[in-house]
Amino acid sequence: MSVPFAKRGKRMDECIEIVRGLTTGEYFEFHGEFYDIPKIKMAPAPTEPIPILIGGHTDAALRRAARADGWMHGGGEPDELDRLLKRLKQFRDEKGKTGQFEIHVISADAFTVDGIKRLEDKGVTDVIVGFRVPYIVGPDTQPLDSKIRKLERFAECVIAKVNG
Repeated sequence: MSVPFAKRGKRMDECIEIVRGLTTGEYFEFHGEFYDIPKIKMAPAPTEPIPILIGGHTDAALRRAARADGWMHGGGEPDELDRLLKRLKQFRDEKGKTGQFEIHVISADAFTVDGIKRLEDKGVTDVIVGFRVPYIVGPDTQPLDSKIRKLERFAECVIAKVNG
């Protein structure tokens, strides 16, 4: 897309500022390195702030997430998740950030009631549950009946017990 990779973080910072400014419902203008927006007003505007969630595993991404409203995990080993959560907490503490903060993760722990409790104890607010590895390239060849059976089993063995 001809967007310099090296400046993606600065570009994202501007995008966050723009989204926050536009969604206030007040007149807003922005003049940055990448975007130049004349005074405009978005109407109707959301009645509540739109949470901004940042994904990524690098320190730069975690620092950006710490300044935002939440973080989205991209998957990986349980020990790596613990390390990332520790870094994220460190960056939030450094900025004096407290209060509501969403943490969305991909974790095999989401497939058991005990695992969900472990994630909750770590501060995880949402779990992304999938029944196909999201990084597989190519068409999805898993039959629909198989997916439905997995969903039903998950509903019976996990969701009913977590919510019940």
